[in-house]
Amino acid sequence: MASSLTLVTLLLLMVSLISPSQSATCQSQTFTSNRLYTFCNDLPSLNSYLHWTYDPANSTLSLSFIATPARPNGWIAWAINPTSTGMVGSQALIAFQDSKGAMTVKTYNITSYNPLTESKVWYEVKESSAEISGGVMRIFATIVLPEKGKSTVNHVWQVGPSVTTGVPDKHEFQPANLNSKGSLDLLKGQSTASTDGGSRTKKKNIHGILNVVSWGIMFPIGIIIARYVRTFPSADPAWFYLHIICQVSAYAIGVAGWGTGLKLGSESKGVRYTGHRNIGIALFSLATLQIFALLLRPKKDHKFRFYWNIYHHGIGYTVLVLSIINVFKGLDILKPEQKWKDAYIILIAVLGGIALLLEAITWIIVLRRKSRKSTKPYDGLNNGHGRQEPLAP
Repeated sequence: MASSLTLVTLLLLMVSLISPSQSATCQSQTFTSNRLYTFCNDLPSLNSYLHWTYDPANSTLSLSFIATPARPNGWIAWAINPTSTGMVGSQALIAFQDSKGAMTVKTYNITSYNPLTESKVWYEVKESSAEISGGVMRIFATIVLPEKGKSTVNHVWQVGPSVTTGVPDKHEFQPANLNSKGSLDLLKGQSTASTDGGSRTKKKNIHGILNVVSWGIMFPIGIIIARYVRTFPSADPAWFYLHIICQVSAYAIGVAGWGTGLKLGSESKGVRYTGHRNIGIALFSLATLQIFALLLRPKKDHKFRFYWNIYHHGIGYTVLVLSIINVFKGLDILKPEQKWKDAYIILIAVLGGIALLLEAITWIIVLRRKSRKSTKPYDGLNNGHGRQEPLAP
């Protein structure tokens, strides 16, 4: 009997030690002014917490949202989206420090990711305030929801890095930021996280990989083959087919990457990466012209071949430069681990080194051919109109 009591006592002691670590962090949070709430949730991203009490008879929601801004002079936001699940369309309470250092809460109807403008929102705000302590910000508000009897809402929360002249600046687009949304059951005290952000991140990664492989790697390799390998007589016509295979494959992969970019853009209303987008459109257009150039290529002895070469080479080198620029723009947007950006820099440096070495070798070969040609006796049969080697690769 004594041993049984001892065992029970030990089990109870273990439970008492384990349960605090398993309980929600928000349950240990307290507030000044004797604020008490019926429910609280540890939100699944951005180290944020939500406390609330809902009165269905009056459709009144009293809440406290707690989060740490992305930077000390940043902002925090909690919002309800009555029409969708993301940030665009949400009706937000945003807290930050004003120019005098005092905490303020403003309301925003977020229609896009352009600079925000303070405005009225979908719900009535009866009272709101905010405070900051130890770098952590808290929003306190009492709002009245216009749809009585509806106790489940789509909510969104966010943190931002800075405020410029009283306007919250754009937040980051990391997975934690993209996943900061879900469904909130006001009566049951449950918050269900959304997984859309993770799916979107996967699509962005696929878009990035396709474009790095096509525009950023295969196109440069194809140009190197065309410019340098053809200098060696033994490589003709193999160099031509290698060049075509490489560039057509790069174009096909690039079109797939371009298509995923268009899809991401259509799903991201209000988010615009204008420079990256415009260069991408230019690349697709120029690369398509190159494909048509293959079909319209005149024969070597045709009178328009000289002009076709200028057109084909000019567009090719333009695509090369724009491709590398846009890859780096894409990396800046996607923000992968630094090792991936370093790996691409090393790869481009290696390809550049190979190109410089081959440039020197081909010029040596061409100059030697020119020297041998100039020392040959005059061939009266050709009468000076025979086929000539190019003076430069």
